[in-house]
Amino acid sequence: MKDRTSRTGKATQASRRRPPLVPTQERSRERFDRILTAATEILAKKGGDAFRMSDIVERTGIAFGSLYQYFPDKSAVIATLAERCNAIGRDCVQRDLAEMKQLSDLHAALCRITDGYEQMFREHPVAHHIWQATQADRSLQKIDEEDVTFLAGLLSDALKRVAPAVPAAALASFTQLTMVLIAAAVRHAIILPPAEGRRSLALFKQVLPRDLAAVEQIAGKTVKQRATW
Repeated sequence: MKDRTSRTGKATQASRRRPPLVPTQERSRERFDRILTAATEILAKKGGDAFRMSDIVERTGIAFGSLYQYFPDKSAVIATLAERCNAIGRDCVQRDLAEMKQLSDLHAALCRITDGYEQMFREHPVAHHIWQATQADRSLQKIDEEDVTFLAGLLSDALKRVAPAVPAAALASFTQLTMVLIAAAVRHAIILPPAEGRRSLALFKQVLPRDLAAVEQIAGKTVKQRATW
């Protein structure tokens, strides 16, 4: 009985985290978009902590009953907004990695990803509020983790094309850490005064890797250690 309850609880949490499907009927889709537009404006103005479903009702005139047909709670609204922001970021990363034709292009590609990520946050300031809201809600934190894993996969696939001999496990660790660091550096920079933020990212881009020497070195040590076991 305890296991069943546990599984039910996890399933409920997962369903809350999963963004709702976009309605297909024009009237419903229009209402769906109105809700998300209002939520974006509210988040930008009040932040995630002060955001309430009642704010959407007040701003849109949509009744609570109708609102809950689309989004069961605040977490579902934020999850949908987060997934939309992540989709923009993923498109940018795919575009920037497409220009990496050889390993010597790695540093330039990572710098483009950093600049593109910053530009996204500058052009969509609410993205930072959305990210903060996902971090404050335990049921939504997985969204950010899954996004980093997805982006790391994109980088890993691109590197496999230009450096196929690098062990997969070492490459996976490198790409995951790299995308985490880029995201953290950009999120730090955008909360600084503009000039200071630009200096911070300029310095960060200088320390981004230019090759996979460190990865290959660690992979080589791992192989030697296994050989002595």
